[in-house]
Amino acid sequence: MSTTKGPRRDPVGRYLSTNAREWRTGSRDGQMAALAALLLLTGVMFILSLQWYWMVPVAMFVVPLILGGMLLQWWPQAALTVIVLFAATVSALVYSVDTGAISARPASAASVYIAAAILLYSSSRNRSGLPAALGEAMLMELRDRLQAQGAVPPLPPGWASESAMESAGSAKFAGDFLVANLSKDEKYLEMVLVDVCGKGVAAGTQSLQLAGALGGLIGSLPPLGLFAAGNDYLLRQSWDEGFATAVHVLVNLETGGYEVLNAGHPPAMHWKRDQKEWVVSGARGLALGIIDRPEFHGTSGVIEPGEALMFYTDGVVETRTLDLSVGVEWLRGAAAIAISQEMAGAPRRILDQTEPGEDDRAVLILHRLPR
Repeated sequence: MSTTKGPRRDPVGRYLSTNAREWRTGSRDGQMAALAALLLLTGVMFILSLQWYWMVPVAMFVVPLILGGMLLQWWPQAALTVIVLFAATVSALVYSVDTGAISARPASAASVYIAAAILLYSSSRNRSGLPAALGEAMLMELRDRLQAQGAVPPLPPGWASESAMESAGSAKFAGDFLVANLSKDEKYLEMVLVDVCGKGVAAGTQSLQLAGALGGLIGSLPPLGLFAAGNDYLLRQSWDEGFATAVHVLVNLETGGYEVLNAGHPPAMHWKRDQKEWVVSGARGLALGIIDRPEFHGTSGVIEPGEALMFYTDGVVETRTLDLSVGVEWLRGAAAIAISQEMAGAPRRILDQTEPGEDDRAVLILHRLPR
């Protein structure tokens, strides 16, 4: 009888993998492992610098300092900085004594000291308490999870949804976001498109918080209750500009019936197959986070086969030289052109017709396929 054994993992590889996982958790053990690796690097550089200074001059000691700024919290980085500066200083002094060449040594050593001071100051101002690389990785993971939460789930046959978003300045964070939910029986689709006041990175953190709050409530509250909860949440925050516009749609995927609720958002549009044009919705309301009990006025209709609903943010229709009403009329024509080829890819074609400005832009189209 023979037995099959799994592949053995290399002990070194296993050790590195374990410590990498520890570092990603931000634990003390992970920090100590990273510090030990950087101290080992510094020691090797110090020995090489004493023997072959031309290979490792004093300016090279900035390398472990930069790596420490990326991988270490403040306290281990401070310890690393002391040791690196000591090694760099000794190396420069030894070389100067041995060769008598001192002209370039003070400038090189000074550059290392200045880099150390800048990195330590930057680390001390990091409010998350995490290394720069780890803090960014965790923030990006949070963004990706919230974006996944807002993605429209796969729809039943006969329906299609597509969206396109661009943030101001092509930043990775934007004030526009989508939250969606499909009921367990796949009968009802609920979506909320939100535009947090501000633009780009300035509104990014606020949109992440509000997206998490609405994402946990959508599907559990009726539309008016969801808007009321979102309004109360914003009023509790201490943001300088703590309001947001939003449009909510609840669609019966069996009949095509829908209800739209608007909170200060640009009006939704309904593509009418028989009229061959986009019809502007009459739903209106006050933005969230301004007063305690705002009023919202909704509208309803039916999406027939071959028709669609479109939602968008004000960055698409409003600029410094173009007010909202004119922008909405422009969008009606631009969207009609965009879907004249086919409905697929229309949100991206609409954004391609707009001029990149100082505001985030988003377009969402829900399409009922022709029979």
